[in-house]
Amino acid sequence: MAEKRDYYEVLGVKKSASKDEIKSAYRKLAKTYHPDNKETGDEAKFKEIQEAYDILYDDQKRSAYDQFGHAAFEQAGGNPGANPFQGGGFSGFGADLGDIFNSFFGGGRRRDVNPTAPRRGDDTIQRIKINFMDAINGRDVEINAEVDEKCPTCGGTGAKTPNDVQICSNCQGRGYVNVRRQSLFGSITSQETCSACGGSGKTIKNRCADCGGKGYIHKKKIIKVHIPAGIKPGQQVISRGNGERGINGGPNGDLYIEILVKPHDYFVREGNDIQLVVPVDFVDACLGCKLDIPTVYGDVTLTIPAGSQPGQVLRMKGCGVKDLKTGKPGDQYVKLDIRVPTTINRKQKEALETFKKEGDKKEKSLFEKFKSVFKK
Repeated sequence: MAEKRDYYEVLGVKKSASKDEIKSAYRKLAKTYHPDNKETGDEAKFKEIQEAYDILYDDQKRSAYDQFGHAAFEQAGGNPGANPFQGGGFSGFGADLGDIFNSFFGGGRRRDVNPTAPRRGDDTIQRIKINFMDAINGRDVEINAEVDEKCPTCGGTGAKTPNDVQICSNCQGRGYVNVRRQSLFGSITSQETCSACGGSGKTIKNRCADCGGKGYIHKKKIIKVHIPAGIKPGQQVISRGNGERGINGGPNGDLYIEILVKPHDYFVREGNDIQLVVPVDFVDACLGCKLDIPTVYGDVTLTIPAGSQPGQVLRMKGCGVKDLKTGKPGDQYVKLDIRVPTTINRKQKEALETFKKEGDKKEKSLFEKFKSVFKK
């Protein structure tokens, strides 16, 4: 095996060269020795240049190379640089050089994609807003959509009869034509989409009357979609085949429906948990009681402990939203909003005064304890 040349020597730069200088040197050499350059192309040299660039332009690899030379990469199979013919050949350099070679050489050494082959259409997205409880319990919804569907009359060919579909005489059915241009490298041959057939490789003698030769019809339709119970805001459901139309008779893409949820007047959802603020009379908070608390699945009895404080949060286990995948419910957290009446009658006032006097016999009032701190 031939001994590897010094990477700085390969690119013709000094060891103190900046990244911009390395990039500039690589760019000039790559254009000169790229295999698609029929005049000066050299595949072996191009690989060597690519390998040198991949090491020297990467700060960590360059540091290792400066310390240990080629030995720093021998455990990686002796080929530290990326193969220029894998992954496009220009990933180490960036999109700019790839664009240059696309314009000069028609996008690479071979044409991997058949432009006449059926291709699936792109997926599309649509957003809908549903009520809070519909997201909890699930429901079927109808949405308006516009879809291109295969013409039922011609079966998507766009022709009046099957015999009216002909091979394009301009490109001989390939979908592309070879075009010769003069460039700084001389005469260069590139491939372009056939203008006569639009890349389909076929022409139509007599067009279908219903679709006008397009092979599809544009329809406004109502799509029924099932919203599963427990779906969260931002999640999506899929309507198959209702996206962008396919190319050359390929299937349509899918329609992704993103779910937005209107807020509830009282319930607040956090994941699969529900938060709810509940007003509680101050007497019930003092004495304790049982209340039928609303949940997303109906009322559930909750015990309010005696002596509950304002803002206290009580957990209702298993009273949250059932998980979309597992069915396991979250919890509901109830925050107590303890209310003090603004008006009281005579008997209520007397009862409260008696309560206060009973408290005074035992210890200082809360305010007196508070005030004593400032007297120290």
